[in-house]
Amino acid sequence: MKNLILIGMPGAGKSTVGVVLAKKLGYRFLDSDLVIQEKTGKLLHQLLEERGEAGFLMLENQINREIGGARLVIATGGSAVYGEQAMAHFKEMGEVIYLRLGCEEIAARLGDLHERGVVIREGCTLRDLYEERVPLYERYADRTVDCGGRQIRDIVEEIAAYL
Repeated sequence: MKNLILIGMPGAGKSTVGVVLAKKLGYRFLDSDLVIQEKTGKLLHQLLEERGEAGFLMLENQINREIGGARLVIATGGSAVYGEQAMAHFKEMGEVIYLRLGCEEIAARLGDLHERGVVIREGCTLRDLYEERVPLYERYADRTVDCGGRQIRDIVEEIAAYL
């Protein structure tokens, strides 16, 4: 079976769904944001402060391109879709699944965007970010799963049934 790469907005449930899905399938779980933090020894918001948005996105693209392995469920950072080389690599190594969630539900889940290390330009709102990223998620997705108002187990079952 192919690797599964989960994409979507911050707060969409990529890591939570990813852990449960990996357990169900007997796969390893990998969170690309944690890989970035591990490789740099810094938290995402520290990297954003030090490198700026463009510098962070270059680093994220580079590290995501290097991720490899088999029988993986990978939860990507919400901004991974800005990295064309990384997304081409992910599409080559597995199925890309977009966890779709409405902007209002994301806002309710997220809390402090800065603390969470969300890549967002100065003066941009969450709605602006959502409208900018959704076309990218849709472009790269091999499959889209609607997550609004659904239980984690139902989302996991839908993805597992798809496989």
